[in-house]
Amino acid sequence: MSSASSSSASPVPPEDDVCSVCHDRFRIPCQANCSHWFCGECIVRVWNHGPAVQPCKCPICRRLINLLVPANVSIDNDDDPQIQHVLGEIQHYNRIFGGVPRSMTQRLQDLPFFIKRLFRELMDPHRTLPLIFRARMIIMVRC
Repeated sequence: MSSASSSSASPVPPEDDVCSVCHDRFRIPCQANCSHWFCGECIVRVWNHGPAVQPCKCPICRRLINLLVPANVSIDNDDDPQIQHVLGEIQHYNRIFGGVPRSMTQRLQDLPFFIKRLFRELMDPHRTLPLIFRARMIIMVRC
């Protein structure tokens, strides 16, 4: 995976590999900061399954994922609305967990997302979050 070290070009997934989440060929391939590859939709689904205020863990090595890099293949296909939606979710994930300070405008833009996730977490009887996670979500929305 020497192409992953190049910062000017997006990496390309190995041709003989499959997504470890769906066990299918890569659709909208993304490489995590731990160098593992996933479908963009799959890794966003993994993140949506957990708390919104924490980065998801890599399903393979369990390291925290703080950066997702879409492959050239997905960036070049910019006319498909499904691809644009997933790339937008990946950009949102990177904005939150990429370590770059967020401006007040970006925080305000993220507010509807966090409120929606907060209500989903609080109202779902099958997902019991510890009180500390609920408090962190409320604090994240207010800050």
